[in-house]
Amino acid sequence: MLYLKIWDVKYGNATYIKTPNGKNIVQDLGTGTLKTGSATFSPLLFLKNSMKINRLDEVILTHPHGDHLKDILNFDTFSPEILNRPKGLTRKEILAANRAEDRELVEKYIEISSKYNEDISGKESPLHTNNNGGASIQVFQSAKRTNSNINHDSILTVISYATSKVVLPGDNDEESLKELLEQNGFKETIRNTDIFVAPYHGLESGFCEDLFEYFRPKLVIVSNGRFDDSGCLSRYSDIASGWDVHTRTGGIVERKCLTTKRDGNIEIAMGWITEGRKSFLSAIID
Repeated sequence: MLYLKIWDVKYGNATYIKTPNGKNIVQDLGTGTLKTGSATFSPLLFLKNSMKINRLDEVILTHPHGDHLKDILNFDTFSPEILNRPKGLTRKEILAANRAEDRELVEKYIEISSKYNEDISGKESPLHTNNNGGASIQVFQSAKRTNSNINHDSILTVISYATSKVVLPGDNDEESLKELLEQNGFKETIRNTDIFVAPYHGLESGFCEDLFEYFRPKLVIVSNGRFDDSGCLSRYSDIASGWDVHTRTGGIVERKCLTTKRDGNIEIAMGWITEGRKSFLSAIID
């Protein structure tokens, strides 16, 4: 089974991924929760203290904006084997793109990033399905740089296992998503996506209608907090086909669009049911 947990981290992003062979991967490092009102909740420390995970095989940082870096001061606790982040951004560009109050987080990001410069061999690369228990984890990034908007440099991650597929686009905007559609292999990789995490917290600037020529998701998930573009949520709901979602109280509801603001932490599981290769895809909300 492949498992994902999309955390309620207010207006940030944070996702935990466990591969079928037990590898632990984290994408983005938001903190806090809307549901409990906590300003300090740390997904990384929850993994360590409550889930007893002491080692991360990979951390994917989609881009160095403060709302994706809030938990980075706990990064060293796990000594991750691999750090995947956008290449080519200068210290000046990263600092200019962030608020003064996030300076400590940004400096920590720059310090950590400078330590992960070795190429990953094919035998060890997390991009090879044999290393992830049959799960495919592919990353894409726009090749067209813009100094004024580092959202444009966000990593987009596609996770495939069994017969299901999830796309996590970071804070890519419409322009960078259209550029990705021009890259070799991208269209085929996103084809038949089942679960789509809306770019840029579900805001209008991240909505790219051209993507949906290649898939119609069963579910769209939005990590939102202070941002709440209800008009864009309606557009995503019009595109999604809908899926039965389980609640922790035992109920089942058909939903098209889930949000961390409304639904709290969102868990996704996908895999095979029997040796006859019948697959499953499930979603659970708080």
